[in-house]
Amino acid sequence: MPRASTFPVHGHQLELFVSGGGDIAARDAQDLMAWPFFSLAKSKRVRPIDFRMGGVSILVEATAEHGMATIWDADVLIWVASQIVEARDAGRPTSRLIAATPHEILAFTRRGTGKASYERLKAGLDRLQSTTIATSIRQRPSPNGLRRRHRFSWINEWKERVDGAGRANGIDMIIPDWFYEGVIDQALVLTIDPAYFALTGGLERWLYRLVRKHGGKQKGGWSFDFQHLHMKSGALSPHKRFAFELRDIVRRQALPGYTLAIEHALGRERLSFVATPIDPFASAMRRVGLSTTGLGAGDKS
Repeated sequence: MPRASTFPVHGHQLELFVSGGGDIAARDAQDLMAWPFFSLAKSKRVRPIDFRMGGVSILVEATAEHGMATIWDADVLIWVASQIVEARDAGRPTSRLIAATPHEILAFTRRGTGKASYERLKAGLDRLQSTTIATSIRQRPSPNGLRRRHRFSWINEWKERVDGAGRANGIDMIIPDWFYEGVIDQALVLTIDPAYFALTGGLERWLYRLVRKHGGKQKGGWSFDFQHLHMKSGALSPHKRFAFELRDIVRRQALPGYTLAIEHALGRERLSFVATPIDPFASAMRRVGLSTTGLGAGDKS
């Protein structure tokens, strides 16, 4: 049962949402899939992301101490979204204050569960808490027609829970209203392939989320100009390097569930993608973290 928060928020106490654990579907927030909110590099990034397109503006700022939250750190938010949606669909109350164990998060995101992984998780939580975002997404225009900005951090606060002997046995965290409201609205969340967590490159992780958001299950697929993709990624690499890495992802067919191709039109490159037919056996194997590599047709029986 939820208990009162030890985090007072705006003069009142939040109820604690305890994760349900278990083997649940991975779900991602569509706004985070479509726009540049995270560093794609494993090295520390402090240079801001300052993105503007039409009525959308995004400013992501980092501290020199921790650096910007990375796309690997965003796995924590995928875990949060998955838990909230699962609880909502089961009729259980949810809250912005969430109790978790490091083991739950690490196991769900297909990471090791040892001490080193726990330390990396805590460093990621620090980046999520210290990175600040100001965005016009989902904000109503002001009377003069300009969109207001909402400023927040991915995690407002987090702390370790300890047992009677002073040993850490869990984590409490508060997620911001902006993220929570997007997740609790069913139209703004999509399931993702668990094989996503096995993607090791920042660019391919970002690209999978973008492709899943825009390509979905459409028979005709979708396509984007390379220049447009470069702009939407927020990456610091020059366009030439970005295009080289994109071509390599296409060559390796690295995104689970999608077939990629490069088209040329008017002297420009476009990435096209279409959902591949679902193999129920392979899908079930991925759900439990196994690979079908090396299996012949006769091995599926």
